[in-house]
Amino acid sequence: MQEISLQPSKSQKVNVTLAGQSCSIKLHQRSTGFYMDLYVGDKAIMQGVICLNSTRMVRYAYLGFVGDLVFIDSKGSLDPSYDEIGTRFKLYYLTAEELKLPR
Repeated sequence: MQEISLQPSKSQKVNVTLAGQSCSIKLHQRSTGFYMDLYVGDKAIMQGVICLNSTRMVRYAYLGFVGDLVFIDSKGSLDPSYDEIGTRFKLYYLTAEELKLPR
């Protein structure tokens, strides 16, 4: 699991390489929650997906993203909000190997 460094901000864009993928992650706080867009290169993998605690963001291999992203509340079980992003609410990248279920 790799933590992706974020700042407490209502809107931000982070560029990071994950498993050789050149990724842009855009995060936006709206009145209905905290949302994510994910791009690999110029290709949109997902847009406008709500961020929920301990819930994988990408979920589907057919989207073409290797691995997955997940927000974790380090102090409880709330869904992320911008004011504690990067401190209480942390974003992690899970590798394809970490996603494999035990037999």
